[in-house]
Amino acid sequence: MATDTTTFPEGDAEAELNPGQNTSFEVDPVSSEIAAEKVQKIVEKRENAKAKRGATQTLKKTIIISAVIVAVAGAAFAITKKLKENK
Repeated sequence: MATDTTTFPEGDAEAELNPGQNTSFEVDPVSSEIAAEKVQKIVEKRENAKAKRGATQTLKKTIIISAVIVAVAGAAFAITKKLKENK
């Protein structure tokens, strides 16, 4: 069996045991870009859903208001017709 002259790199026990004190950490740029893209997609999806929901709510509100106006106009017409019949 041949002996291997290369050794495993030494670890920094202090940094490993106290990660809060280690302020010199490296960020993987590829991973951070992927995470940023995911966050951006989620934000865009929420904004699109909000816009679609807003359009639906506006349409629903318009239909309800129109129905109330038609009901009030119908009631006013029926009341005036009834008053004319009583005279």
